[in-house]
Amino acid sequence: MTEPRRLVVAVDGGNSKTDVLVVDAEGTVLGSARGPGASPQNIGVQSSVDILDGLVVDAMEAAGLPASRPFAMHTSAYMAGLDFPREEEIFFAALSKKGWAESLEIGNDTLALLRAGTSDGVGVAVVCGAGINAVGIGRNGRVHGFPALGKSSGDWGGGLGLGEEVLWWAARAEDGRGPSTALRAALIEHFAVESVAEVTQRLHFEELSRYSLHALCPLLFRVAAAGDEIAQEVVGRFVEEISVMIAVILRKLELTKDDPQIVLGGGVLTGVDAQVIAEIERRTLKIAPRAVVKVVDVAPVVGAALFGLDRIGADDAAKTGLRAATQRV
Repeated sequence: MTEPRRLVVAVDGGNSKTDVLVVDAEGTVLGSARGPGASPQNIGVQSSVDILDGLVVDAMEAAGLPASRPFAMHTSAYMAGLDFPREEEIFFAALSKKGWAESLEIGNDTLALLRAGTSDGVGVAVVCGAGINAVGIGRNGRVHGFPALGKSSGDWGGGLGLGEEVLWWAARAEDGRGPSTALRAALIEHFAVESVAEVTQRLHFEELSRYSLHALCPLLFRVAAAGDEIAQEVVGRFVEEISVMIAVILRKLELTKDDPQIVLGGGVLTGVDAQVIAEIERRTLKIAPRAVVKVVDVAPVVGAALFGLDRIGADDAAKTGLRAATQRV
């Protein structure tokens, strides 16, 4: 086995996409790759590992580095679907066999979001993409979060769930079981159909993917901002759900009297208007008056890379440089 280079392989494996970075000890991104979702919960452990292995090789090639294993000193892999220790153990064992680095650290992808948006990894992160989840790390290193398995674990408010709410209210408005709402017309326009019933049928016959409902989230927030009461009710519940998760974690980790950083991320939360974020902030400050609420401005994979730089003992300048180079405009 060759001596590993002083590099970090960073992985953010989500439900819909996967990002890989190869970063050196100075915080310079040498190579990157993006591919499909690789959550082991969705596609199975071996399929997940195989996708990651191909992307890591692609990232090494993009960096112009030889693909001889081990590639790096450390791998930080943060994945959607790692909700229980048993899942982490199984995934760790499978990923270790790929031999990318001399050390490996894995965890839920929400942790990568937290590290991406905080200076020291202490605080709370809420991610809302297709699903929804939250995690926090206290001053003593204690971690508190939730499993993200859908209704069976008490979840509500992910992108797919919000899309289903839009369809539910639109269907009832159309057939008379519910109140009138502008969501109906907006949904019909979005799918370029004659009726909500047509969307329902196409979903039933699998002519339309259930995941297409995720794309209704911007529509929901737009209709709510225009004053539709039903849409506002759904958005209000969404804000309440996020605020409750943040409050529970802050209390569990005894951060209510501290100055915790609250990081919001994922496709849904990064796409809402400022009023929604302001309301989440208002409710959070009632629990922790010194909290700082922010929408993440770097990709979660940067958080995975920062964890890796922490692990190999990189200095603060390297971490600052990595953040600056990857910050979204």
